[in-house]
Amino acid sequence: MKFALLSDIHSNVFALEAVIQDAQHNGVDHMINLGDILYGPIAPKETYDLLMQHEMITISGNQDRQIVEATETEMALNPTMKFIVDDLGPKPIAWLQALPFDMQFNDDVYLCHGTPQSDLIYLLENVEFGYARLRADNEIISLLNGQTTNLICCGHTHTPRTVKLSTGQTIVNPGSVGLQAYTDNLPVVHSMENFNTMASYSIVELNRGSWQIKHINVPYDIEPAIEACQQRNRTDWVHFIKTGRCL
Repeated sequence: MKFALLSDIHSNVFALEAVIQDAQHNGVDHMINLGDILYGPIAPKETYDLLMQHEMITISGNQDRQIVEATETEMALNPTMKFIVDDLGPKPIAWLQALPFDMQFNDDVYLCHGTPQSDLIYLLENVEFGYARLRADNEIISLLNGQTTNLICCGHTHTPRTVKLSTGQTIVNPGSVGLQAYTDNLPVVHSMENFNTMASYSIVELNRGSWQIKHINVPYDIEPAIEACQQRNRTDWVHFIKTGRCL
């Protein structure tokens, strides 16, 4: 079994197209999407349309849920959210609403966006000091809340990482397809930075009973994504995409 693991596309259809082509070139059996798919000021509807052209196992992320739950008041306060909802229309939003929170892909592989119980909590990273640090082994195990599957696939932090736990379990985060840096205010003000402009995904392969994991960075033309962000007055996203940095 060999599959491509994608997460956090964030409406960046240009990065997604490059990742899909690379995954196909690598001969994967499945593509798995771990959520945060259409939120962003780039190309939500085009991203949805591209995804519909490919078979992909997909779960929801926190910002997929937030699109579905967006109220008129929230859209009035967040022009990016209004753009997304208007651009998507009802069918893609209904698709988002139907996505599962998590998924037991098979006996050996479990999928979630954040943790098995929350799409907002980082499973692997502690950000209390304003940047990402790997959590202690026992803290990660506690956040798994009894989930004992051998391979756990998560997203949310945009940080490519593979962690082997004392339980023998392996956790893999493929990073972000579409956004290599961001800032957030919750649970504290923090920045996540990958310091590059390439799209990230992972290839996971079961080889003689062991998981072989490759984190892959794919170059793509960032200029159309930057132009879309500029059109929506998201200068922060312009900087994130152009530099992979927050400052």
